[in-house]
Parts: sequence; structure tokens; C-alpha cells
Amino acid sequence: MKKLLILVFAFFTLSSFSKAEVKSIIEGNLNAKIKLVVFESLTCSHCANFHKNVYPNLKADFIDKGLINIEFRNFPLDLAAFNASKIAHCKNDGKSEILHFLFSKQNEWVKGSSIEEANNNLKKVLEKQQLNLDFEKCIADKSIEDHILEDRIEGVKKYKVNATPTLIINEEKFENPSDYKKLKKYIEKLI
Repeated sequence: MKKLLILVFAFFTLSSFSKAEVKSIIEGNLNAKIKLVVFESLTCSHCANFHKNVYPNLKADFIDKGLINIEFRNFPLDLAAFNASKIAHCKNDGKSEILHFLFSKQNEWVKGSSIEEANNNLKKVLEKQQLNLDFEKCIADKSIEDHILEDRIEGVKKYKVNATPTLIINEEKFENPSDYKKLKKYIEKLI
């Protein structure tokens, strides 16, 4: 955690980047009336549950119908999540397949007593899936690192994010991210 805080501080004080270099992970109709932003950490079990139990319903009921646009933003809670976020953005295509994959396999790679063990577990999961990524290059990519840290800083400053997952719907914080019935009702009122 100390290393992440140091990274955030260093980024905040020495920042010189362009967000356009790395694409955000977005699904759905870009012109949709409803904009949903999800701040999440790839090591957060509640976030994995959101991807397993809430996201599929959101996709079927709203995203696939062009009614909402969902953007997955980075809010890493530790170095393992920070590195996994780099992997999720590494192809720089704005697609969500790797992100969803990492959440689905979270119990296979989020383990170990050091960041080295977590990284090795992450590498093994990626290799088993035959995802052709240069792990070391992805982890060392400064533009991806800056993008992730910018998401986290904006989450704290603009939306007062202090836990994951945090849902922002049309610039308003939604308090029950794991309760799909309440989320569905809330979205339906906005349509």
C-alpha cells in the first residue's frame, strides 16, 4: 500500500502525460442517455462479484440494447491490482475482454505473499489462456501507468470514491452496486 501511495504522490507531483495515449475500457452506445462509470480494483472480491452477478444482467438489459454506456475505470487497491490493470489496458484497444477474464480468474492469480508471487500467478493465468502479451513490457508501460493513476486520482477528487466497486450513474454515486434489482429500477427511471 505504501508503494501505491508513493506512486500516486509521484504521479500527482510530476505528472506529464496525455490521457489520449491509452484508451478507456468502454462498452455500449457512446451516445446513450445513461452513462455508467464503475471504479474497481482487480483484486477486489466485490468487484469480481459485480462482474459475475450484476454485469451480465446489465449487459443483457441495457448495454446490448444501446440504452447505457459503461466505462470501467481503474481504482487499484494494491500493487497486484495496479499491475493487473496495466495488463487489462495493454492491448490499448479499449475492449473489455481481458478485464472480464481477469475478474473471472481472480481466485487463480490473486494469491501469494509478495507482489512477485502475484505477478507470477498472473503470468501463468495469461499464458494458460494463450493471451499474447509481453507481460514485462505491459507492466513497465509508463503511459498505461499514468492512465491508471489518473483514473484513481479523479475517482477520489471528483467522486469521493473510497471503496470498490463504486458506480457513478450520470455523475451521481449509486450506493448499492451489488443489488441488481435496485440498480435496474434506478436505471429504468432514467430511461
